[in-house]
Amino acid sequence: MLTLFRYNWQVRDEWFDWCEQLPQEEYIKQRTGGAGSFHETLLHIIDVEYSWIRALEAKSDIEIDFKGFESLQRVRELSERYHPEIFAFLQKWTSDMENLRCSAPWLDDEFTRGEVLRHIIAHEIHHVGQLSVWARDLDLRPVSANLIGRGLMEKPVND
Repeated sequence: MLTLFRYNWQVRDEWFDWCEQLPQEEYIKQRTGGAGSFHETLLHIIDVEYSWIRALEAKSDIEIDFKGFESLQRVRELSERYHPEIFAFLQKWTSDMENLRCSAPWLDDEFTRGEVLRHIIAHEIHHVGQLSVWARDLDLRPVSANLIGRGLMEKPVND
């Protein structure tokens, strides 16, 4: 699981770098699909990841006031701020936790923890696909979605 989270974080960081080339009006421009814009989609990815991890830890949800994160740099800082807590949770993950039940305050249903972790991973990958479509709409090359060749399997687990 940790490898796939590290993959998502690496791709997300590359999208942050990629977005630096955009004029502010393109970065915040409302588009079809996703969460509405590059900016809102990146914030949404971060919010969903952190909210679900907190739910897995039986902690209260922290709603992000998106108005406080209007620049790309602030969005990047928010992402980086949450990484240590998420990483610490993932390091404690064992296969024994896979089928434990959990719930989230924004839903009335219960899920297995393994299902939720996989949802978090797939959710980001889904939205990265939307960012890629928008990049192509702008005649720009998107960030590579390849997991292969990123060196994720060679890096130490305790980075």
